[in-house]
Amino acid sequence: MDLLRSKKGFICDMDGVIYQGDHLIPGVKEFVDWLYREKKEFLFLTNGSGKTPKELQKKLERMGLEINESHIYTSALATAKFLSRQNPGCTAYVIGDPGLHNALHDVSITLNDINPEYVVIGETINYTYDKICRAIHHVFKGAKLIGTNSDITGITEHGIIPACRALLAPIEASTGKKAYYVGKPNPLMMRTGLKILGIHSAETAMIGDRMDTDIIAGIESGLDTVLVLSGVTTREAVEKYPYRPRLVLNSVGEIPSE
Repeated sequence: MDLLRSKKGFICDMDGVIYQGDHLIPGVKEFVDWLYREKKEFLFLTNGSGKTPKELQKKLERMGLEINESHIYTSALATAKFLSRQNPGCTAYVIGDPGLHNALHDVSITLNDINPEYVVIGETINYTYDKICRAIHHVFKGAKLIGTNSDITGITEHGIIPACRALLAPIEASTGKKAYYVGKPNPLMMRTGLKILGIHSAETAMIGDRMDTDIIAGIESGLDTVLVLSGVTTREAVEKYPYRPRLVLNSVGEIPSE
């Protein structure tokens, strides 16, 4: 714990680490107060693509946690950055919520349902058979397939829900094309997070609730790794993986020193 507390920077997943549904996880306020008090650099790095950083900031504010939106970075922003660097001014057919649409618009990527260069998929509640068919049609015509993140499931107060990779599954299966996933554990997103913090990986900790995205992303990027059990992973499930976090905690509330 002393090694963890000595880190200059902290990258934290959001869902399952900071909140669950519409409620803050116990101990989060104390953890964030400690980050500010100890003058730590921190970033909430989420694979969610549906909401903008401003919307997520307002969500946290409603829960009683006040932070600046500059402390939030989403897979939608990472996807938009990736595409704008690969192919500036490209066109895309998009299945996703406002957070993804806004991120793409802000880097001058044009929405196109006729002959798009990319098909981009993120989480959305507006997922229909017609949209799946359109996406498949565009991929068969040569559009490249992009996923904002590789999460198969998410969790809400009502239970497990399908996430981005699950929504992409019928498109991948029908076309035989595999999507390129931009979010965690892709090192692209992790490197961007470190650049935003302005801190070397050896001086940074990754805190998450998922072994297959958060923890492996931290390990492969050279960060100290902390798994919290406040989200989707149990202590028993950790044993199933060939890699391990350095620390396993019940929640981030255990981190602040007395």
